[in-house]
Amino acid sequence: MPADRSNNNSSNATTTLAYGASASDREKSLELTVSQIERRFGKGAIMKLGEHRAHVRVESIPTGAIALDLALGVGGIPRGRVTEIFGPESSGKTTLGQHIIANAQKRGGICAIVDAEHALDPAYAERCGVNVNEVLISQPDTGEQALEIVEMLVRSGAVDVVVIDSVAALVPRAEIEGEMGDAHVGLQARLMSQALRKLTGAINNSKTAVVFTNQLREKVGVLFGSPETTPGGRALKFYASVRLDMRRIDTIKVGTEAMGSRVKVKVVKNKVAAPFRTCEFDIMFNEGISREGNLIDIGLEMGIVKKSGAFFSTGDTRLGQGRENAKEYLRQNPDVADSIEEQIRTAVTPVASVAMEEDIVVEDL
Repeated sequence: MPADRSNNNSSNATTTLAYGASASDREKSLELTVSQIERRFGKGAIMKLGEHRAHVRVESIPTGAIALDLALGVGGIPRGRVTEIFGPESSGKTTLGQHIIANAQKRGGICAIVDAEHALDPAYAERCGVNVNEVLISQPDTGEQALEIVEMLVRSGAVDVVVIDSVAALVPRAEIEGEMGDAHVGLQARLMSQALRKLTGAINNSKTAVVFTNQLREKVGVLFGSPETTPGGRALKFYASVRLDMRRIDTIKVGTEAMGSRVKVKVVKNKVAAPFRTCEFDIMFNEGISREGNLIDIGLEMGIVKKSGAFFSTGDTRLGQGRENAKEYLRQNPDVADSIEEQIRTAVTPVASVAMEEDIVVEDL
């Protein structure tokens, strides 16, 4: 009996070649090893990257802000990856998440919101373009429940986008069941670390775009450098393929009345394109991200929209005097806005496609 076991083991073992073996021997050994790996772990467990180029192309979902899509380098947030959006209060994190959902729904996608903050405004979400009749929503009691729901949605393979709003509100069960003032050191960080270890493989396989929003905290006693940090430990920083830092830099006013915010976004981490790009766009209080304002800004940069004094124009079409009037003209004439957007995307797409061909391997190998 021991002899039989040794024979079985030897049939599954790979042959170890001596250093300096010929190329043909190494190739045969590699083929044998690959076939054994596939028999043991299944077809596709190992492959040559060049033979499966489709697997490394980064699919994306537009964010609703063309400037941000361009800054991200792949036309939006990547599918099959984790994205973190963080920033101070009222910087537009939730709004951006809702626009991502709206754009996914326009393309026939199924989306879910895990509202850990219990603060979702359905009316505002609808104004951002979200189909509230179709979007799935969960308002979990604990962080463990929230992340288990996320895992089940991702593993179903049926959901295109999951937005978790926010990491700071994912309260561990032990903290919920404890008393006010009890010390719970590192519970949330351990929770996030364990959850992301389990989630990342499933997220990649299902091609679900998972978006975490996060708040800011300040570290005590920092004398040099920024004291700002994000809750949830370091795990999310490592596992996120894209991290977006959102800041409100100005208030948009009509007369003396505040109508919206000017927002600046920095791509502080990007594993699918070049990082550290920045962009700016408008978020209006009654409509979300201003598509028209974004088109004017990018159009001016690319020469598609012209400015003469206070007047804006595109081609032979005069858009209006002043930026707000030009935005209103585009809002009332969507065909002109569509034409500007098409010109912008046409001008950018060839560059992006060349970059994808040259840098087809976008993972950290």
